[in-house]
Amino acid sequence: MTAPHGRRLLHLAAAVDQQSAYDAGSYVALARLAESGGLDFVTLDDSFARPGPDALTVLSRVAPATHRVGLVPTVTTTHTEPFHVQARQLWDAWTPDGVSRPFAHRGQHFDIAGEFTVPRSPQGHPVVIQAGDSDEGREFVAATADVIFTRHGTLKAGRAFYADVKRRLAKYGRGPDDLKIMPGVTVVLGDTAAEAQEKAGEMRKRQISPQNAMLALEQIWGVDLSAYDPDGPLPDLDPVPDAQLTQGRTRRGDTVALAEKWRALSKEKGLSIRQTVIEASGRQSFIGTPEAVAAELDEFVQRDAADGFILVPHLTPGGLDDFVDRVVPLLQERGAFRTEYQGVTLRSHLGLPAQPGMEGLIT
Repeated sequence: MTAPHGRRLLHLAAAVDQQSAYDAGSYVALARLAESGGLDFVTLDDSFARPGPDALTVLSRVAPATHRVGLVPTVTTTHTEPFHVQARQLWDAWTPDGVSRPFAHRGQHFDIAGEFTVPRSPQGHPVVIQAGDSDEGREFVAATADVIFTRHGTLKAGRAFYADVKRRLAKYGRGPDDLKIMPGVTVVLGDTAAEAQEKAGEMRKRQISPQNAMLALEQIWGVDLSAYDPDGPLPDLDPVPDAQLTQGRTRRGDTVALAEKWRALSKEKGLSIRQTVIEASGRQSFIGTPEAVAAELDEFVQRDAADGFILVPHLTPGGLDDFVDRVVPLLQERGAFRTEYQGVTLRSHLGLPAQPGMEGLIT
């Protein structure tokens, strides 16, 4: 999406996951905060990825308390019934004029037939947001998704990823604006650069406990490592491919290559298991004064390293307050972010094309 003066506008979203928070009111407050800053959407992991209530249930409570901000629950195919995940097949159960028509599906996992008695969604198809860093994941996203949630650590890596994914779109009859690339990032602010760096270091130590470090290691090695000391060296055994221990969890690409990379990092810097996980597993971080962070976020978008960002929370949700109060106004002053919502659907916030038959109807 481009501003009238030709500058590319960036997109912003926030993950509102909270540790063991069961009160829907806290999620409502975060969504309203995001909406006050003009963010495109908020996202919430399913309850298998974090302790807490079901994402769909929580966001159903958030919906009537907000007006414009998009609400994006995570649905994991490992733990969710195929019918709920495969609802895509029912999105076209209306004519382009919005009249309900019969539908039927017969497949390996379920059979369904009927006709809806409710109106079609104002945006036609909902926005599909998919994570994917591997080559297979990038291809799947290029064919099916509207937004890719990814991670990369530098401007150079971001530009390479952006170019690779965008070039794949043409194969599926899609244009560069049909898919938004939004890496997950953390933002740490300080009144000075030194203060921000100090805060970031403390946050990382608190985020990755000894137990979390061992869990991260087991996701790569695929074996029980409980006998190892988090403050000791990395194991010298190789990862186990397709290990039973990691079934249902997300493994991290080529685990053998990743293990070697972590070993090299540990050896180079003399790091323990926990220190290695802290050093290696961090997302792209924007650390500095509000002015410096706003400039760096804008640079990533203007230089084709991203279309926007999904802000990943720290230990407490207070970081979103600082971002909305101190960074969003600076982005708006630069002409890099909206000052108000122009539409009423998430598809319009993201500047995604209307679905066939919905042209002129989506605002």
